[in-house]
Amino acid sequence: MRSVLKVPSDSSDLSPAWLSEALDTDVVDVEILDRAVATNQRVRIAVTYATGAAGPASLFVKLAPLDAAHREMIGANSMGEREARFYADVAPLVDLRVPRTYYAATDESGGFALLLEDLAATGCSFSDGSWGVRADEAVGALEDLARFHARFGDPAARAAVAPWLDVPRVRRTDFVASLLRSVIDEYRDVLTPAYVAAGELYVDHHARLDSLWHSGPQTYIHGDAHIGNVFLDNGRVGFFDWGLSRVSTPMRDVSYFLTMTVEPEERRRSERELLHLYLDSLRVAGGPDIGFDDAWSTHRVQAGYTVVATFLSFMPSYATADGRSLGVALRRHAELALDDLDVVEALRAAVA
Repeated sequence: MRSVLKVPSDSSDLSPAWLSEALDTDVVDVEILDRAVATNQRVRIAVTYATGAAGPASLFVKLAPLDAAHREMIGANSMGEREARFYADVAPLVDLRVPRTYYAATDESGGFALLLEDLAATGCSFSDGSWGVRADEAVGALEDLARFHARFGDPAARAAVAPWLDVPRVRRTDFVASLLRSVIDEYRDVLTPAYVAAGELYVDHHARLDSLWHSGPQTYIHGDAHIGNVFLDNGRVGFFDWGLSRVSTPMRDVSYFLTMTVEPEERRRSERELLHLYLDSLRVAGGPDIGFDDAWSTHRVQAGYTVVATFLSFMPSYATADGRSLGVALRRHAELALDDLDVVEALRAAVA
C-alpha cells in the first residue's frame, strides 16, 4: 500500500494538498458532496484538478470511525487494514466487480483511508433493503465467487498475494453472545420464534457454532456479502465492504449471499438450482468438489449465522433512517430463511 505523511482522521483532513499527494496529481479544490457516519465514515467528494480531467471528478472516501470505542473495536478486528489491503493487493488481480481503487492506506493507530470509485456517479444501483438481487443476477455473482474461492483455496496462492490473511483475528464469541442475549431479552416481542430459538442456541453454544461456521475447505472469502454490501452495475453484482474478509469455508459466502442478498421469493424458487450452479462452477474453476447433499446440510447450519449478523441492527449505529431501513430488511431476510430452511432443527442437530 502507498502511504502519505498522515492518514486522515476526518473529512476535514481531505485537503487539496493531501489529495494531491494521494492521487499523485495536482488537486486545487475539494467539495464534500455528502457524508455519513455509521460503522465507518463515508464521504463523497467532488475533486477539481489543475489540469482538467486529471483524475475522477468525484470519489467515495472511507475513513475510520471518529468514536473511540467504535474505532477500537474495528481496530481489534483489523477491519480497516484488511479492507485497505484487499483493495491495494488483491482487487487488481481478480475477476470480481469491485470499486476501482485510487488510494488505500492504514496507520498504526487503526486509522485507514480508502479513495474509491464513486459508484453512484457511474450509474450503479444500491439497495436500502427494499429490493434484493434476482436469481438471474445471482447466477453471475455465484460464478464470480466460485472463481475467486477456487483461486485462493491453496494456502500458497493466498500467501503469494495476501500473506496478511494469516494474521489471527480476534473472535470474541463470548462478547457477541452476551450482546445477543440482551437483545433477545429486550426485543423478544418483535422477533420471530425461530429467530429467538436460533439466537438462544448461539448464546448457549457460541464457540461450537462459530467453529462449525468456519469449518470445511478453506479459502479467501468476502465474509459479509449481504444486500447492503453489494451493488448492481448493468445487471452484474459487485462487492464492496471487505472489512470482514478472511480465510474460511467458501460455503460461508455462498449461504450468506443466498439468504441475505437474493430476494427471498427468488431464493425460494431457485435456491437449490443456484447452489448446484455454484458447486459446479467451483469444481470447474479448480476448487474442491463438494457434494450437493453435504452443501445443503452445511447451508442450513450456515443460515443460523444470519441471527448473529442481524441482531446488531438494534444497536445505535443503525439509528439513521437508512440504517434502520437496511436493518429491518436484513432481519426480514434472516427470519424468512430461518423458517424456510428449518434452521433451528439443523442447529440443534449440529450442536447435539
